This record gives sequence, structure tokens and C-alpha cells, in this order.
Amino acid sequence: MSARQVDLRRVVYALSDALDLVGINDLHHGKRVGIMAAEIAQTLGWTKERQALAFDAGLLHDIGVSSTDLHRKLVEDFDWRGAIGHAEFGAHLLGGFAPLAYLAPVVHDHHTHWLELKQVDGEVANMANLIFLTDRADVLAASAMASDTLLASAPKIRDKLCSCAGPLFNPELVDGFLRASRKESFWLGLEPNAVRDYMVAKAGEPGLVSADLTTLLGIARLFSRVVDAKSHFTVEHSEGVARLVRFLGESFGLDADTCGKLEVAGYLHDIGKLRIPDSLLEKPGPLSDDERRLMASHAYETYRILAQIPGFEDISRWAAYHHEIPDGEGYPFHLEAAELSQECRLLRGADIFQALAQDRPYRARLPAAAILEHLRKLRDGGKLDRAIFATFEANLPYLYALAQPSRGDDNGVTAT
Repeated sequence: MSARQVDLRRVVYALSDALDLVGINDLHHGKRVGIMAAEIAQTLGWTKERQALAFDAGLLHDIGVSSTDLHRKLVEDFDWRGAIGHAEFGAHLLGGFAPLAYLAPVVHDHHTHWLELKQVDGEVANMANLIFLTDRADVLAASAMASDTLLASAPKIRDKLCSCAGPLFNPELVDGFLRASRKESFWLGLEPNAVRDYMVAKAGEPGLVSADLTTLLGIARLFSRVVDAKSHFTVEHSEGVARLVRFLGESFGLDADTCGKLEVAGYLHDIGKLRIPDSLLEKPGPLSDDERRLMASHAYETYRILAQIPGFEDISRWAAYHHEIPDGEGYPFHLEAAELSQECRLLRGADIFQALAQDRPYRARLPAAAILEHLRKLRDGGKLDRAIFATFEANLPYLYALAQPSRGDDNGVTAT
């Protein structure tokens, strides 16, 4: 793969699937918010550019949400004032990645009441309030879809949002919503098959937004921070794995492009964990068989998301195979040794090392010597390549330092 051949838009669309995983059983929230926002923007006569901005903002508005507990609170409470925390965190993340920084002001205010937006730039205020409106509309619509009563519930949803015009929502936006949502097609377009068709059409629109390797690393780092924010036990895990696997790739003489792709895979290898409940990730004791099976599903979710991106064929495999073992007893594909490339083996080694070097709910981080002894047992059991073990052994102090956190408290910004 040449990074220049990767469409950044396709990367964003695919990775938005990861954000929707946080809903556990509701997998299209961000997409539905974006679709409704774009539909209302079109109804109001906004320009094509602003319609596209409305869709993008809806798609990524919840980038600050990785906790299943937080997602549940946002769904259960129509107007929870504590929601501003995840909006601020999401804006912070987007603001640090130049290609998507234009969305940060909108995401920052997407739970702010209309009456409180007087000091905000008019265009930003309208766009943020539109996302607030469609976000709340989708919370109500998702509940109706779960009981297969969406069309029957549409009048009640319209009445609920109309009653909030003025304090919560810009009356002009509510009027646009009422005009757009009088059509059955507005609501039917929120059903899973319709959403998938919409995303396929969006991905096929002309206008390739090519991304070089530096840009891909930036967006991979962005989404890895969403994953790692899910639990204080996973803070900076993905970044540590990315640093370690890059070092391993360089030590094994891999070319610069391959090392860069390995680093991207390191950042994204656990993106499927966004669907794992917080309680499971933070469980202090052993997992039950059912819990272990659920935990194991995260590697397949990683593959499903990344495999959608043309040009990510290698990255999707390297990232998703990080729990595969040469004896065929790994998961989720149970691959044999001959099916595991050197890159897959390097990423698995980096993941094991970093996990042992950080705190987990069931144990404290291990000292470097104890990690090396654990890796030695894996080597002797045929579960870790001898050459990879030798590299860890020869560079143990440096790699142990490389596995440690580097961002501190993330400048004081946290997801709440």
C-alpha cells in the first residue's frame, strides 16, 4: 500500500463505525445524526458545503464518548447537563488533528442550549444546535426503532422537540426539522439498511481526499486516544504499542513505509474494544467463559472496521491478528504459524510487552525483569518468535521506558 492512495474520507467513515460501537446494541447513532442534520440543512436551503459540514459533524459529534456507562447516561437523560464533559473532550481531540479541526467548535457546543449560545459565532451556533437537535431526535427515534414503532412514534417525537423550541433549540432549526420530518422517508432513512446504503453512496462520491502516511498516523493516533480513554487501565496502551512495534520493525530492517503502517496498526489494534462494556474492562478478577468470549470479539471488530478501507489490507490484518498464536490457539481466526506474517508477530509481541508494563485491574504493572521472564516462557513454549524475544532482551531498559505513558494527564482534559 502507498499511503498516497488512501482516501482520508473513507478512513473517517470506517472509523466512525468504532464510535457507534459504544452503543453496544445500537450501531448507527452517529450516522443517523449526520443524515438527519444533512437532510434538515438541505430543507433549510443551506449550501452544499454546509450540508456536508452538518453530516461530518453529526458523524463525529460523539468522538469524546468511549465509555458505555457514559453513552447509557446520554441516551437515558434527554437533557443531561453533565454532557458538556464529553463535548469538550471531543473538541479537544479534533482540535489537535488539523484535517478535522474545523469540526471542533461545533462538537464543543453540541449539547449547549440555544439560549446559551448567544456569545458563539452565528454559523457555529446554528451548526452546533442542529447537531444537538438531531442528536436528541435520534435518542427518541432509537427507542422507537427498538420496539419497531418508529413511524407510529414520529408525531410524539416531533411534538417533544417542538416543545423545546426557544430554550433548547433554535426555533428556525425546529421549523426545518418539522418540515423535513413530515415525510415518511425521513424516518425510514434511519433504518439500518437505509443507513448502510447512504454510507455506501457517500463513500462513492467523487473527490478523493488523499492522505499521506503522516496524516494517517495523525488520525490513527486520534482514534487510539478515544479507545484508550475508555478505561484508566487502558490509558495510552495503544500509543505504547505503536511506539514499540515501530521500534521492532526498524530493528528487523523493515522499510520505512512498512514501519509506518505497523505504527498505524499499533494505534488502531484495539479499536474494537469500544464495544466492550466498561465493567468488563475494569473487572478486578478472572473473566467467566462468557465474558472471555465477549472480550475476544474485540479483535474481530477491529478487523471488520479496518477492512472496509481500501489500501488498509495489510494494516487491517496486522491489527486484527494481535491475539493470534502460531500454534493456532489464538483468536478470533485461529490462524496457524504459516498464516502469520512477520509484521503480525511483531505487533503481537509489542502488545504483550506493553500490556505487562502497565497497570491492569487484576494486577499492577510488572517490572522489566518479570516481563522478560514471562516472554521467555512464551518463547520456550513456541508462542513467541526467538528473534523477537532476543530483541526485547537486548533492548530491555529502553523498551520498558518506551512502554510507559508519555502524555501525563492529557493537559487536564478528560472524558466525563
